[in-house]
Amino acid sequence: MGGEMACLEERIGYIFRDRALFLQALTHSSFAHERKNALDNERLEFLGDAVLELVSSDFLYRNYPQLAEGAMTKLRASLVCEPTLALCAQEIDLGTHLRLGKGEDQTGGRKRSSVLSDAFEALIGAIYLDGGLEEADAFIKRIVLTDIDQKCLFHDSKTILQELVQAEGKGALTYQLVAEEGPDHDRSYTVEAWIGDVCYGSGTGHSKKAAEQDAAYETLVLLYKKGAVDVFKKH
Repeated sequence: MGGEMACLEERIGYIFRDRALFLQALTHSSFAHERKNALDNERLEFLGDAVLELVSSDFLYRNYPQLAEGAMTKLRASLVCEPTLALCAQEIDLGTHLRLGKGEDQTGGRKRSSVLSDAFEALIGAIYLDGGLEEADAFIKRIVLTDIDQKCLFHDSKTILQELVQAEGKGALTYQLVAEEGPDHDRSYTVEAWIGDVCYGSGTGHSKKAAEQDAAYETLVLLYKKGAVDVFKKH
């Protein structure tokens, strides 16, 4: 475990002084329930959530002076929502290092967005306790507050895409289920997003709704790259 933790520290750019705190951040409640004296990461998640909100709010206030309060609130929600944090967790391969109970592990917990996002917030909380706000701030800016143009599209992508399609009048937005795989306890769905008779994006998820959100996000990213979406002016 020590070697794996060192690899994770290298990826996150922070070395813990308190190894027990680091280990706690990686410990899911399902693991703690199976082991005596193991502390889960839920309290650290609570703390990390507050630190993340403070750092992201300060960042947006200082770097986006053109945004009104309502726009900053929407953008912050996009940056700290579950899909965004799960993506950040995947980028540092956090799921590989989590301590999960057997049942949680066997049912795909290492890839589950809710588990990953919670653990990511717990990691922020642990860094804050171990190294202070300055280190937590640096970590959040390094991992979360990047690629903001794309990450801001995560927050309810379906609603954003629907509004854009209606405004442009280029045809009806529909979602088509094209694949359904895996056992019942770990089902995976693939959905395509169509505008009129053109497929713009494809997404996967453990529910049809999650797959549709992913497909909508991929469509928004494509439109953004083509210059068809100005996310800051419209949202």
